[in-house]
Amino acid sequence: MDRQSFCRQISVNGQNVSFYEIGLLEKQGVAEIGRLPFSIRILTENLLRKLDSRVVTEEHLVNTARWRTSYDSPVDVPFHPARVLMQDFTGIPAVADLASMREAVSAMGADPGLVNPLVPVELIIDHSVQVDYYGCVQAAELNVKKEYERNGERYSLLRWAQNSFANFRTVPPGSGICHQVNLEHLGRVVMTELKEDGRVAYPDTLVGLDSHTTMINGLGVMGWGVGGIEAEAVMLGQPYYMILPQVIGIRLTGELQPGVTATDLVLTVTEMLRKYNVVGKFVEFVGPGIRDLSVPHRATISNMTPEFGATLTLFPVDERTIEYLRKTNRTSRARLAETYCKANNLFYSGDRDPEYTDLLELDLSKVVPCVSGPSRPQERIPVSDLKKALCAGQGQGDSAVPVEIEINRAPTRLSNGSVVIAAITSCTNTSNPSLLMGAGLVAKKAVEHGLKVPPYVKTSFGPGSTVVPRYLKEAGLMPYLEALGFHVVGFGCTTCIGNSGPLHPAVEKAIIDNHMNVAAVVSGNRNFEARIHQRVQSNYLASPMLVVAYALAGRLDIDLTTEPVGYDPNGEPVYLEQLWPSEEEIRERVDHYVVTPFFEQEYARLYEGDDNWRALEGGESLIFNWDPESTYIKNPPYFDNFSVDIQPPSELQGARVLALLGDSVTTDHISPAGAIPQDYPAGQYLIDQGVQPEHFNSYGSRRGNHEVMMRGTFGNVRLKNRLAGGRQGSYTTKLPEGGEAFIYDAAMQYASEGTPLIVIGGKEYGAGSSRDWAAKGTRLLGVKAVMACSYERIHRSNLVCMGVLPLEFLPDQNADSLGLDGTESYSTSGMEDLRPGKEISVSAVKKDGSAIQFTCRARLDTDVEVEYYLNGGILPYVLQKMTGDSNVRSTDS
Repeated sequence: MDRQSFCRQISVNGQNVSFYEIGLLEKQGVAEIGRLPFSIRILTENLLRKLDSRVVTEEHLVNTARWRTSYDSPVDVPFHPARVLMQDFTGIPAVADLASMREAVSAMGADPGLVNPLVPVELIIDHSVQVDYYGCVQAAELNVKKEYERNGERYSLLRWAQNSFANFRTVPPGSGICHQVNLEHLGRVVMTELKEDGRVAYPDTLVGLDSHTTMINGLGVMGWGVGGIEAEAVMLGQPYYMILPQVIGIRLTGELQPGVTATDLVLTVTEMLRKYNVVGKFVEFVGPGIRDLSVPHRATISNMTPEFGATLTLFPVDERTIEYLRKTNRTSRARLAETYCKANNLFYSGDRDPEYTDLLELDLSKVVPCVSGPSRPQERIPVSDLKKALCAGQGQGDSAVPVEIEINRAPTRLSNGSVVIAAITSCTNTSNPSLLMGAGLVAKKAVEHGLKVPPYVKTSFGPGSTVVPRYLKEAGLMPYLEALGFHVVGFGCTTCIGNSGPLHPAVEKAIIDNHMNVAAVVSGNRNFEARIHQRVQSNYLASPMLVVAYALAGRLDIDLTTEPVGYDPNGEPVYLEQLWPSEEEIRERVDHYVVTPFFEQEYARLYEGDDNWRALEGGESLIFNWDPESTYIKNPPYFDNFSVDIQPPSELQGARVLALLGDSVTTDHISPAGAIPQDYPAGQYLIDQGVQPEHFNSYGSRRGNHEVMMRGTFGNVRLKNRLAGGRQGSYTTKLPEGGEAFIYDAAMQYASEGTPLIVIGGKEYGAGSSRDWAAKGTRLLGVKAVMACSYERIHRSNLVCMGVLPLEFLPDQNADSLGLDGTESYSTSGMEDLRPGKEISVSAVKKDGSAIQFTCRARLDTDVEVEYYLNGGILPYVLQKMTGDSNVRSTDS
């Protein structure tokens, strides 16, 4: 098949542009393109454009163009994303890995400049700012100052990367959240590249170092989160190997009712799709109902794709997409996107819906106001039922008696169900002007009624872009939000990712002393245990408007549909219906104040940074100058003693269980996140390095230091390891002697004895964020394999990329059904001649010498994943490919 025979031209923005027309595949009788889901059409274009008969073969292209709704066995294809999006938490270790790889290439006598991104990479520093200061106009400035004090060493690495790597741009702190910046500015929809024979247009596609990369799907752009190690391979010119997915269509009908928000819709979708089970699948929205959903509404839904488990949630390009590009100062891109997508079968007109694996229906008029909690995004509760759910015993603490405390010399009362954190946070909702105008209007009406927020509620507002306060100020709503304590605390993820900062000391003391179950209400996307704040047990997701309402109420055990939010100074009740704005009020302000010049002006200075940024030292050397005294950035050990003669993994012999875990163990449980406890191994390490506890910062900020991160792996204070004797936290039993130890300490003892380790889990192992340290830390602790009932997509892939074997119990089997208690000694057979999905025999020998024999399936899903595993992971594999070494092991060697 001749790729050039599919090349056609269009005229746009005054110039001719070439493109590869997938519709010709239908005209030539190869495949019926009109029946394909839009995501599969984009993938087909990618393979057609990259067709070279080596990496991308005609078989890959035909298999994709003839996509089937289901497959008996996996069919993998090499996808070439057009760009990579990073944030600083996961980006720091990725940059450190590339710096270390340059050093390894140099040590081999090759040119370190070989290690360089080959596709555009944009890294946005958004994950590090914490809410240390709040409730005052100086909060954002003070938090940024604190951010630089904590993270100067990390940011210097990123300045070096910006100066040293080609195709690499860093967005400084204080600019916004990566996904919102991507939606409002970076997203191209259609890209162009200058080739020898002219300019070529093609769909904007990407992978990102954050699971919520899917937010860009709301703009019609195909992209999703991957592990840092996979993204590094893409940056270095390697394809991203993926399995042709099932694609679930959701046909929307009807309209949202007055008072129902995009947040209510996405929480409903999350519950619906978790029940259906879309893990590992693509999701696409079609139908007449999407015509009335703005791009911000769509992006709110696409953002929470990881919460319902899909790989992506695509809204095809249509008129709404083009309107949004124009609104956000991308007029020339709007013309290109419209012309190209219409010419290449990628524009959704609504005349014909594609064929899907399954087609679900959702009537928008049936969605009702709701929240989700107390610990999972899919636990949707209608607002009218929340009080009943709490009174029925959901999330009750030990103490039912209100506690008297004093805050700022004024007495107040705290009880179970009190809201101690109320945060308008996260790109999920702060990218949506309708929701924020609505929150501002709720605040305005509340202030006009004389309502105030109780002093124990920590309020904060962390917008995802600097455009947000511009339009809220112009609309006259910021003063009302600030009157209730919702001052801007910074432009970053803040509370949504656990950077909520400290509670008032009196509040925290009352929680601890009285074993209280208090609550957080946030407009974020995740509410896993201990994520928002380690002292807050119940966490609820809600729209920004409801965040303001519950902050005013100060408690959750209230029915906002019938009970007053509060009382005015005259003792008169004020109800939510009196505060809730009409759709006309919201629409009028959005239309009048969310204007193109704000996007033009704010994003014109995206890469400038402030005086703090400009004062950092970067340097332009090819090799990074590692500081041996740094406790933030260390040269990672993945290339220590690197040898081109890599030996394939051997059978497990006498392996011990480091952790025996249950269902729904998330990467929040595995990967170090949040605060660093002083009495845990990571805290003790930092103290030994001369770092005082007040300067520990967070695990996320120290992702560039493997010594901290491996000590914090499986370090969540809520971790329930059945080998810890009922104790929650980072504990296990060292076998065979039986003593209790921290997981890290036990792992180091096992390593000194030469004992390989495994981890046993249940269903949905590795759900949640795409934190690559959940896999990196597992590998550095000496874990050779994980056995689980099922895996979340990204974490399974990350384990493979780090050379850890994911094994899956056969259907209807698990640790309990097999009689495994974790004290056994484990051995395997069948590792020779590995292939995708090969069954591996396992023998678990108990103390009395009896053995349990069972079979697991190797979750190496493609031939390429087998190659990664045989070569010790993707980084050694890429390094050998890069240096032209012939010793790379393959599945047919």
